Amino acid sequence: MKNNSILEEISYALNNTPKTWLVTGCAGFIGSNLIEFLLKNNQKVVGLDNFSTGYQKNIDEALVSLSKAQRANLTFIEGDIADLASCQKACQGVDIVLHQAALGSVPRSIADPITSNNSNITGFLNMLTAAKDAGIKRFVYASSSSVYGDLQELPKVEERTGKLLSPYAVMKMSNELYAGVFTKTYGTETIGLRYFNVFGKRQDPDGAYAAVIPKWVSSLIKGEAVYINGDGETSRDFTYIANVIQMNVLAGLTTNENAFGEAFNVAVGGRNTLNELYKLISSSLTEQFKIKNSSFKIPKDPVYRDFRSGDIRHSNADITKARTLVGYVPTHDIYQGMEEAIEWYVEHV
Repeated sequence: MKNNSILEEISYALNNTPKTWLVTGCAGFIGSNLIEFLLKNNQKVVGLDNFSTGYQKNIDEALVSLSKAQRANLTFIEGDIADLASCQKACQGVDIVLHQAALGSVPRSIADPITSNNSNITGFLNMLTAAKDAGIKRFVYASSSSVYGDLQELPKVEERTGKLLSPYAVMKMSNELYAGVFTKTYGTETIGLRYFNVFGKRQDPDGAYAAVIPKWVSSLIKGEAVYINGDGETSRDFTYIANVIQMNVLAGLTTNENAFGEAFNVAVGGRNTLNELYKLISSSLTEQFKIKNSSFKIPKDPVYRDFRSGDIRHSNADITKARTLVGYVPTHDIYQGMEEAIEWYVEHV
């Protein structure tokens, strides 16, 4: 799969049409990868974050490989999207918004729906409104595969969703509804990105709501137990961060009016069970430590426990719409992505 021609085309387009991009949630996993890519391609970037789930170290690492001139193109604003004034400040002089800021996690939204709602709906509407009022036409935002709810159909096609299973899913669906209305009512060129289980460098392995891949990798490296919810046959369309960066930038640059007011699956179009994922992580870790001449061994078998509330059984995306309307071509499948991700985790856990 590793066809980098699409990335070369994107880099060429960016370097020949410099713009100012606002990346909300820039200290987070996805946000910090986005600012790194944009700055590396000589764009001006405004970053907004309140450090509720992001870290200064993510921004610092994103800047390490850049030139002094590229680093100087970043303007950072510490602020909360739940505060309209912070959103208005961040939108000044911006051409394109990549809205990543949110309180992620289905379990977090179930435990505390009010706090999640404050960021994921109030904060979202604040950003949409601030962008509109600042005259920003293009507004790209992070949605989620959780909007498919209990729909059993595979692969998931954007036009069909089921009954929602968590407050988080309700919030992301609300984002899509608001975005569609802003396109129709105000002419804002909104594009929603339904992320499917994104993984890669700088994804936080710690905390109660850590994603499965970094959490398992960290646990195995530290010799701790790995827990699998259910029987391990739950499956997901695991999506490497490089694919997500590509789709964000394509959405930011597209001139296809048919994409505006729409939501798109951002995935690879594959499916792996949690049992398969565990074996892949185990073998990748063993191989990576072998390269380092270490005698590392996977410490123990995984521990199976009850299914988690709000989780869907299977998830697999149809990416035809993204290919057709914005030219999305995934460059990494789960195996290529895992190879790069594990290398980073071994160095940083």
